[in-house]
Amino acid sequence: MIYEVIVDISNGEVDKVFDYSAPFAIPVGSRVLVPFGNRTLEGFVVGVKDSTKIKTKDIIKVLDDFLAINPEMLALTKHLNQTNNLRMVDCLRLCIPSKLRGGKVKELKKSYITLDMQKDEALKLISSRAKSQVAMLEKLYLIGGEYESVLNSEYNPSSVKALVTKGIVKRKFIKVDRTPYKGVVADKKDIELTSDQNDAIEKIMSNEGTFLLHGVTGSGKTEIYMQVIEKLLAEDKTAIMLVPEIGLTPQMMGVFRSRFGDKVGLLHSALSDGERFDEWLRLKRGEAKVALGARSAIFAPIENVGVIIIDEEHDTSYVSESNPRYFTEEIAQFRREFNNAKLILGSATPSLATYKKAISGEYTLVKLPNRVNKRELPDMEIIDMRNEVRSGNTSIFSKKLLSALETTIKKGNQAMLFVNRRGFSSFVRCQKCGYIPKCDNCDVSLTYHKDDNRLKCHYCGKEYYMLTECPVCHSASIGIGRVGTEQVVSEVQRIFPDIKVLRMDFDTTTTKDSYLEILSSFAKNEAQVLVGTQMIVKGHDFENVTLVGVLDADMSLYFSDFRSNEKTFQLITQVAGRAGRQQKQGQVLIQTYNPHHYVFDFSKNYDYEGFFEKEINIRETTKFPPFSKIVRILIKSKDEEKAMVQARICYNEMRELNRENDEIFRVKAMRAPLKKLKSEYRFQVVLWLLSEGEEKILPQIYERVANLKDKNTVMFVEINPTQMT
Repeated sequence: MIYEVIVDISNGEVDKVFDYSAPFAIPVGSRVLVPFGNRTLEGFVVGVKDSTKIKTKDIIKVLDDFLAINPEMLALTKHLNQTNNLRMVDCLRLCIPSKLRGGKVKELKKSYITLDMQKDEALKLISSRAKSQVAMLEKLYLIGGEYESVLNSEYNPSSVKALVTKGIVKRKFIKVDRTPYKGVVADKKDIELTSDQNDAIEKIMSNEGTFLLHGVTGSGKTEIYMQVIEKLLAEDKTAIMLVPEIGLTPQMMGVFRSRFGDKVGLLHSALSDGERFDEWLRLKRGEAKVALGARSAIFAPIENVGVIIIDEEHDTSYVSESNPRYFTEEIAQFRREFNNAKLILGSATPSLATYKKAISGEYTLVKLPNRVNKRELPDMEIIDMRNEVRSGNTSIFSKKLLSALETTIKKGNQAMLFVNRRGFSSFVRCQKCGYIPKCDNCDVSLTYHKDDNRLKCHYCGKEYYMLTECPVCHSASIGIGRVGTEQVVSEVQRIFPDIKVLRMDFDTTTTKDSYLEILSSFAKNEAQVLVGTQMIVKGHDFENVTLVGVLDADMSLYFSDFRSNEKTFQLITQVAGRAGRQQKQGQVLIQTYNPHHYVFDFSKNYDYEGFFEKEINIRETTKFPPFSKIVRILIKSKDEEKAMVQARICYNEMRELNRENDEIFRVKAMRAPLKKLKSEYRFQVVLWLLSEGEEKILPQIYERVANLKDKNTVMFVEINPTQMT
């Protein structure tokens, strides 16, 4: 038998099948150790055949006592390789914990000591002067057994060894699960389903395919997810539940554990290597039946999948923008078809592309128009910050928001303040000559962080000392730019010195437990105000929050992205949904310098359908997705001239392809908006494709780009990138 092996090297030159023989049978999907040139490498068995025309070497050994890549995941990697132009080895790596490669993580086994002799016989073998051995023996007869590490900490460490030597006790090694968020279990609640929820469950269970669960914030989508999962687990099926933010997983884990106990396995990148491996292995072995996590959990190694759920499906975090690039929903659709499963896409603000598919009948539309507590959605008011400036108010807070914040605190309620920028200020600027300090490696302004008194690049991480004077004109008049989370916290604490304020952004959530600590503290009313970025927008349910304030709401309107209006509407609607979720009425105040923009008109009325009609007409007129597909070819090099030359060659190649194919209707070449990043100069060639012609033309684009690659530049293709920076 000949085994086809992909060696574990992420390099296009060797990303192909190599033939090996073996003196023993090896299942397809196994990880193996193979001789490769003058090296020994790990690899994946991806196929078998009867013969080969080349002289083969023998596989050295199989690396695991389990099948690393099951048939479904192997079929998925081949699909991604063919349709997304991804290297096979990169796709295979997605399917296993990263530290499994190289044997960097294994099952944790601890030494456990148990008795192997009757007490009377044992005492005859121990000297009366060996008090530590006698005391240890007494404890073991009392409790039956104990971990050796615990015994060593309580008694003389040599005592265990002595008792083992005498045959009084025996040592065995038992597996210990490294369980993430151990003890995090939500209180069980008696839930009475609404008629809307019952209808939704019935519709999902009695139909097949893909469903869009379009429900307003607080309409009980999570309970529907769990009811559907419960019914499918009863049919001996499994489930995948995805949330957009790692910060949501501890909260969701508590809710799911209260319902499904140890059947839930958690997968996300913030877990320790040991935790991630143990949870992955529990899912693979069928000990856990529900895979819960962020984007990467779509690769959970479970079989016989009954349902895949993507909560907040509109969120851009479900798109992987680093190698290997993939769309989570595309993978979910593959797994749905492979298992004949259901796929549920849930959101209060679905992406335009998803909603278009739902109203056209491609997906089944399931609506939840009301909150489960029968309360109205919180009142939303748009505040014109231009009027605040005219009246002499230069604060980051409008008078209305400040008054509402004071009232909320006095009543013992809580408030959430959203600002879509971390740090103290987005930039600093010389007020005399206009100089703005930028990162040496990236073409971006540096963000001021007051806590560290540092200027930081949010792209490459490089830090700089805060300016004391302008390096150009030597003026000491240094001003700050747009507000960030750190500045908001500072201002709230200055105005309300007696309250506690929490901040939740990338800088305050650097460890796995940071999310849980901040959210738990706020849920227990240990703080009156929570300030945060997009991390606080989605999915959180705090019963005491009655006020939500959005600062600088129009900030996202001016990103160089055709989705900017859509993203702004989604952000406002989602963050507004955090207020008044239980019995108290909510209030939402939106601060903007552009109050007449149609996004705010639709937002304040929670009019998703109205916004959809307006925005989809604009997309159709301008031929932007979902009425086309945008392909970006990004060219990067540390040498600006070489990047520019390669971009010009690529542009000419794409223009030639354009002349040969009607499926391409526009080609543009330009510097990338972020023209330098991490010391690399960046150019881009952008193509617009007709949606119906993409299957024909995409392979030709991939092939031509592959032929253009050289050692001086990096080139890669992105499909409908979530941001064009």
